[in-house]
Amino acid sequence: MTRSISILGATGSIGASTLDLIRRDREAWRVVALTANCQAQELAALAKEFSAEIAVVADESCLPELREALSGSGIEAAGGPQALCDAAARGADVTLAAIVGCAGLAPTMAAIEQGRIVALANKEALVSAGDVMTAAVAEHGTTLLPVDSEHNAIFQCLAGNDIADVRRITLTASGGPFRTWSMERIAAATPAEAVAHPNWDMGAKISVDSATMMNKGLELIEAWHLFPVGLERLQIVVHPQSVIHSMVEYRDRSTLAQLGPSDMRVPIASALAWPRRIETPCKPLDLAALGELTFFAPDEERFPATRLAREALEAGGAAPAVLNAANEIAVAAFLSGQIGFSRIAAQVEEMLQRELPKPPANLSDVILIDREARREASRMLESA
Repeated sequence: MTRSISILGATGSIGASTLDLIRRDREAWRVVALTANCQAQELAALAKEFSAEIAVVADESCLPELREALSGSGIEAAGGPQALCDAAARGADVTLAAIVGCAGLAPTMAAIEQGRIVALANKEALVSAGDVMTAAVAEHGTTLLPVDSEHNAIFQCLAGNDIADVRRITLTASGGPFRTWSMERIAAATPAEAVAHPNWDMGAKISVDSATMMNKGLELIEAWHLFPVGLERLQIVVHPQSVIHSMVEYRDRSTLAQLGPSDMRVPIASALAWPRRIETPCKPLDLAALGELTFFAPDEERFPATRLAREALEAGGAAPAVLNAANEIAVAAFLSGQIGFSRIAAQVEEMLQRELPKPPANLSDVILIDREARREASRMLESA
């Protein structure tokens, strides 16, 4: 049976991996909407290849180029933040939410309000708007499927089990490219070194988050919303091989782990096929060739981001949104050469130590908190 799908963030790494899977089984899918930030030519080519109904660029200044590229194709072109939300609200059977950062908040919420399946690859959405978003999921009867490899692994390990029987959930972390570096060497790290992840092929922002371990802090907050077992039952362990993607321990002391290659097509395929399975072109695991799997406790002195995320979660209210906004500003500043690597976590910590806004009651509140936190974080950088 053919199902419809919209991909929010079609030109990013998650979008590309998703389209690769769809390309291998074209008869199973009808593409409704594809979106990008401003990659008009690439987006137009994808929209034509997959016969999408509509292509949307978030940056409205790119709309003329998109329209020209789609001229004569019969594919609708649109641009701007509202157009993203309108595309997400077209009611596809599955909407893959893969827009990086808080730019994906409103479109993801628009998809959730349709009451279908939302495959969530934007961790910042739950970090910044977790309570608001989970309330909307419950209200509209939406099925929220996690696409992050760690959360998808947990989702698979929980299948057929009662969450009340869970004793502990363990998120695994690769440790990033600086896992064995000294604090002095980490402080001098360059953007090129930070984006060179040893296991995963990811965008620059996510790669830097992996290097600081902030990605694992954000995932801790996301897991708290997705799997309500309490913060005390969530832990992080460094696993450099990135073969075990996460684990669930039950009260009988059985631990279930999900293993797989370091290829995002595996968790994406899990979400696309749920509750069934589909073929992927990924290489099978060769445990004998791997030889060994190792595990280490996180070092929060060299990588304080996980501590900051846990503290933000404990503070609640607006703190996670402030953490996320401050981190995005700091990462952008690092990538542009404005600040050093160690300053990223320090900037986030300084923001969290300031007076926090009131807890958000709705998406508009979250967006306002995010906007103001970004402004304040930018001002801090300018005055430093």
